[in-house]
Amino acid sequence: MTDVLGEVIVESIRQGTYVKCTAVHVATGREAVAIGPVHEPKAVERLAVAKLKRMLSAG
Repeated sequence: MTDVLGEVIVESIRQGTYVKCTAVHVATGREAVAIGPVHEPKAVERLAVAKLKRMLSAG
């Protein structure tokens, strides 16, 4: 996944009825994690990426 942030790696792992999504910013190695219902994996992915963007913009 590429964005104005540069390259971001996204990994999703199902854990029972939940999915854990981790978004990693390749240039800095910083990561953000989001957990949500397994039937909404794209929403959980969007949340993880949004958290990562907010984290990187904060410094």
